[in-house]
Amino acid sequence: MFNSRNPIYRYPTGAVANCIPVHFKITMPRDLHCCAARLVVLNDDTGQKQIMGMFWCGMNGDNFEFWECHFAAKEPGLYFYWFEVDTWRGTLKISRGFGGDGTFQETHSVWQLTVYDRSFKTPNFLCGGIMYQIFPDRFCRSGETKTNVPLDRKLHENWNEIPDWEPNSEGKITNTDYFGGDLKGIEEKLGYLKSLGVTCIYLNPIFEAHSNHRYDTADYSKIDPILGDEKDFSHLCKTAKKMGMAIILDGVFNHTGSDSVYFNREKRYSGDGAYNSKNSPYYSWYNFSNWPDNYDCWWNFKTLPCVNEANPEYRTYITGRGGIIQKWIDAGAAGWRLDVADELPDFFLDEIRMAAKIKNSDSVVLGEVWEDASNKCVYGKRRKYLLGNQLDSVMNYPFRNAILGFLTGANPADMMEIILEIVENYPPQVINILMNNIGTHDTERALTVLAGEPLGGHGRRWQSSTHLTKERRRLGLKLMRLASAMQFTLPGVPCIYYGDEAGMEGYRDPFNRQCYPWGSEDKELISWYRTLGKIRSSCSCLKEGIFVPVSSGDDCIAYIRKDENDSLLCAVNAGNENRKISVPQEWQKAEALVGNLPDEDNKLNLKPLECAILKLKKQIIGSKEI
Repeated sequence: MFNSRNPIYRYPTGAVANCIPVHFKITMPRDLHCCAARLVVLNDDTGQKQIMGMFWCGMNGDNFEFWECHFAAKEPGLYFYWFEVDTWRGTLKISRGFGGDGTFQETHSVWQLTVYDRSFKTPNFLCGGIMYQIFPDRFCRSGETKTNVPLDRKLHENWNEIPDWEPNSEGKITNTDYFGGDLKGIEEKLGYLKSLGVTCIYLNPIFEAHSNHRYDTADYSKIDPILGDEKDFSHLCKTAKKMGMAIILDGVFNHTGSDSVYFNREKRYSGDGAYNSKNSPYYSWYNFSNWPDNYDCWWNFKTLPCVNEANPEYRTYITGRGGIIQKWIDAGAAGWRLDVADELPDFFLDEIRMAAKIKNSDSVVLGEVWEDASNKCVYGKRRKYLLGNQLDSVMNYPFRNAILGFLTGANPADMMEIILEIVENYPPQVINILMNNIGTHDTERALTVLAGEPLGGHGRRWQSSTHLTKERRRLGLKLMRLASAMQFTLPGVPCIYYGDEAGMEGYRDPFNRQCYPWGSEDKELISWYRTLGKIRSSCSCLKEGIFVPVSSGDDCIAYIRKDENDSLLCAVNAGNENRKISVPQEWQKAEALVGNLPDEDNKLNLKPLECAILKLKKQIIGSKEI
């Protein structure tokens, strides 16, 4: 009766700009004797309901008929819709079943129409590229002498040691052990990153802080002394830019460290922080229920006092003219990834975006959002991340769930549905620069997820001693090839978590944050990643091409990306048996970038744990496309 992803029934499909008319069409069985049909649209922001009468518009074969209408949303926002039809059985509701299909079955599911601001543009420099995430302390150390480093930090001499994971004598985990990775070390490895096809580097926090993860900022205006200084950062950015790479910073603006110039609970700094005096210039940044020891803190971690983003002095410091956002863009940053974006209020996200875009209209603002960012509710409020005035894009954890889920036995159709729902709900300019990760500093290593024993409720002691057997590692490396093939060919931009391409494994923090294994990398896996990088750089359809599902079943997933220049077909067999996938006949003329071409019956033959990537280049002769 209706399918929201089929242009016959809804055109255009996907998210649309405000004031753009959307054509809706349903097809009804003649034997229902439908005498009237209506499109019902609910404005999620106002709660107002619009009812549009649909017009009979002809037959669909001998036994069905079409009804149609248009709807255009004047304002950006979320709109939910369904259909009502008057029949000999009474008034029936057509609601959403599995995927985009319509059904008469009793269900409360409705379709979502995302309407974004028609002036919404996202930076183009990420499109078609490859991101690389670096945990700065653990990627590469230059060997240069560190200066002005606080004496209470432990520096590992052995790069290959496991990070400290046991509580100290006081029963606390302090994260104060360091391996000395630095900005100059990253610069030394730019050639390696270039060989992978990397076009953008995302750095976990680099500002002065007193833990190795640096999510407890001590001073937003300074580089942490172990990493270097502002000159080192600017030089890194300039050198990377010459090599075709941009640098994105991690912005942690929901909270600071208690051990900071702003709060100063540990009295490390000479000036008064909010904890030391109510007369501190930073006192109003924080929310105290009983000064000084009772205050709002992130997830009840007393070392991470939350800031009050509504405070005008704090907002000016971060987003004002010459504030932190603009200071580091001036220093060379190409944009920001915002930590816990769902805990930052809308007005603050608006101001961060404005500050970044005023300084550089092509700077990027990405958000950490783990769910579907188009319709996420936080504290009972629908967020407006992707409507045009806040985020350019987000970390794409739903795709991670789909990829790793599919490769560890989940129903391929369900995993394909996750992908299609994101493609349907997100604005196209957001989709093009989605940060597609399969592993981050907050998750188990992808290799461990794919082939290791599930984490379950195991603690750090178990995690520290549990590693892949040789047999499981061989399996995991095969699965990593498949996972990365999908990561590199789905809509968006693949983001490699440092060392994934080298075969690193590990459970949660700190075991997923071990040092890059220079000298003992899995060279075959790195070679595979380089192959994928070359595929991305040679296929224009991976930049802004549309996504077309082909198959999802029998342990397989297959899909096509295409634009006006070329098409790419990616097919993956996650099972233990040979599989055949039917593909359109035109793919017999394709180039096999990975795997084999279809047989004479238009079947793509895939062995267990094998993938195929085929490229079909469109040729124009005169006005005829062949």
